[in-house]
Amino acid sequence: MNRKSMVRSAIRKKPLVIPSHVAIVPDGNGRWAEKHRLPRVAGHNAGIENMHRLLQYIDQYPIKYLTLYGFSTENWGRPEDEVKGLFGLVEEFIQDHINEIHAKNMRLRHLGRLDELPAGLQRAVNSAASLTRDNTGMTLSVAFNYGGKREIVDAVRRLIADGIAPEKIDENVFEGYLYTAGLPGVDLLIRTGDELRLSNFLIWQTAYSEYYFAKVLWPDFSREDFDNALSSYSRRQRRFGRLQTQQEKC
Repeated sequence: MNRKSMVRSAIRKKPLVIPSHVAIVPDGNGRWAEKHRLPRVAGHNAGIENMHRLLQYIDQYPIKYLTLYGFSTENWGRPEDEVKGLFGLVEEFIQDHINEIHAKNMRLRHLGRLDELPAGLQRAVNSAASLTRDNTGMTLSVAFNYGGKREIVDAVRRLIADGIAPEKIDENVFEGYLYTAGLPGVDLLIRTGDELRLSNFLIWQTAYSEYYFAKVLWPDFSREDFDNALSSYSRRQRRFGRLQTQQEKC
């Protein structure tokens, strides 16, 4: 029995509730590097390598959407060599692995202001998104040069620019102007690195998400850690502000 069959078998045997949309804040790369007495960019490299490993594992679950926080609008305030090093690592990762991602039928999507990033990285992202546009498997969204507050401001600006009358604006219309238009709300948000905050990530989309905070630093976040997050999610009761019905209790 291959790994994918084993996972599906385990899902059938255990009362796991698999989220449709998982978002991850992969925090702790810099602290991991400091712990190992390495440059901070080495921590980002280790984090990207771990993401590659986990992508292959997560794809074995029936998770339809995965959104990763790669670089925030606030991260521009970090040392210039760290920022440039991260950009180079991400561009290299896309070039090296986009064919593999495409072969897995994944769709790659960028969230944020792409036009403010280096030209080479813009080309790599646009090429990857174009190549995988029609894929029907998991949608892998990468929030890079992303800020939740900026996303909402940009959505308001586009609404105004399109001349949408105030009385025509409701939650569904507004969501169509967000970077994440077409994606469902986040079911499970995982943050590593022992930090307990959102950090300006998917503010609108996580209004009713379940949160899972892990103490482990991202480069050390394992398949077992991910399974623990899913198990925790399965034990939650998601009522979205409603009272639980007798049928739901059963």
